[in-house]
Amino acid sequence: MDFTIRPPISSTRDAVYYRLKELILSVEMLPGASISEKEISLQMGVSRTPVRESFVRLSQEGLLDIYPQRGTVVSLIDLELVEEARFMREQLECAVIRLACEQFPQEQLKALQANLLLQKVCIEDQDYKKMFELDEAFHRTIFEGCRKLNTWAVIQQINVHLNRTRMLRLAADHHWDDLYTQHQQMVEAIQAHQADMAEKLMNEHLHLTITDQALLKQKFPAYFK
Repeated sequence: MDFTIRPPISSTRDAVYYRLKELILSVEMLPGASISEKEISLQMGVSRTPVRESFVRLSQEGLLDIYPQRGTVVSLIDLELVEEARFMREQLECAVIRLACEQFPQEQLKALQANLLLQKVCIEDQDYKKMFELDEAFHRTIFEGCRKLNTWAVIQQINVHLNRTRMLRLAADHHWDDLYTQHQQMVEAIQAHQADMAEKLMNEHLHLTITDQALLKQKFPAYFK
């Protein structure tokens, strides 16, 4: 899910679905935690029907495991799916940032620079949810500047488990200076039309996820399959 762009809420079902999804992706609902239709309906002040429908939808996306007669739990993070999403992002994002180095609109360049300023504030405030949103917005802006938002939408479809590890990493370790520095250097490479450097930076940036996976699994073994 792209935290920065949420579709319009047109029904109670949608409101319940997006709220539950945010809670799972932000790790406020922990992997392996049990949840019930009754508890969620009481907490959100809605009937059980939109909750049940949201559970089914989230189960189809791999975020909930529904066991008939036994209950529903937040799914564990599947590292095979994490790695597949990271692999796809690496291929596409490295290609897109090379395009950005050829030609990139001033409007999106200014958006990237503004994003960097907000990231610095987040580092001071230690706001991991906002940092995640800004990280997503940063990468999305590069795709937008290259007129590749449909490609970004494809990435979002398989990004669920990867995003959970990214959020968990931000929540567990508030040392985000390297993340900010890499983003800053990418903007500089785009401005200087240095495609090889930009691709190298993006590759290194996305490979951090591999290291993070090992550290997170060691620190939170119960959260992973």
